[in-house]
Amino acid sequence: MNLLREVRNIGFILGAIAVLFMLSSTVVWADTFRIALTQASSGATKKYRPLEIYLKGQGVDVQFVAARDYPHAAKLFAAGKADAMFCGSGVAGTMIIKGLAKPVLRPVSEAGYSTYWAVIVAPKEVAKFDGTASFFTGKKVLAARLASSGEVFYRSIPGINSVGSTYLPAANHGAAIDALAKGVGDAAVVKVWVWESMKDKYPQLQMVGQDRGENPDGTLIMANTADKDVMEKVTRAIFAVNDDFGPTAEAVREGMDIRFFTKTTEADFEHTLGLLKRAGVDKDFNFAF
Repeated sequence: MNLLREVRNIGFILGAIAVLFMLSSTVVWADTFRIALTQASSGATKKYRPLEIYLKGQGVDVQFVAARDYPHAAKLFAAGKADAMFCGSGVAGTMIIKGLAKPVLRPVSEAGYSTYWAVIVAPKEVAKFDGTASFFTGKKVLAARLASSGEVFYRSIPGINSVGSTYLPAANHGAAIDALAKGVGDAAVVKVWVWESMKDKYPQLQMVGQDRGENPDGTLIMANTADKDVMEKVTRAIFAVNDDFGPTAEAVREGMDIRFFTKTTEADFEHTLGLLKRAGVDKDFNFAF
């Protein structure tokens, strides 16, 4: 009888362990948060590695999901294979218009800004931008693809398709300025903070105009298909960085070159969404004009 009782106890214990294992597996699966990173994001893995470590310390299992490009990232969102992505306002706004994601938060840089706008740069002998498409008549215009302060702003200008200008895609804002300085194009539309960081390098160039509205910078968007409880947990964990002065939180701020994170909603994208819609972005847009 004692032997039978011990066998039953062992069976009970093994059964309990199996149940606990299944429950723990479920929790790990539910808390896995997949952040899409594109190949276009140079150094993105290194930049966000401290945040990955911090979130894991907060009980959130973070997994980076490789995306070839933004169209691929959009497909991952739509298929429920990615939960979030840090991205520029052009891509974030497009995801909002397509009904695939919503903005949650964005970083405030060490310099104190969390928004940006487009500036038009040209050689010093060029006249100032008058706010109309006529400025670009016959010009070759350099700009980063899908950027609110690049291609999107350029394409949003009323009448831009009828002035005989040519769009020259650039890998990023800095590349657009470099190419302009080498005489590849006649003007460039770039992010204001990139121009500010490079203008002393090219005294032959000048800012001849700028956009009148601002766009959120580096927003974390979350897929509409993501688990809501996990989304809330991740949001709380990231905002915890703001009041955490321990080494892991400090590593996040240093790695991302930020002061803190700030709440971001669709209302912050009012100007960006206007630019995108005027440029022709709608629900069927496939990340290529």
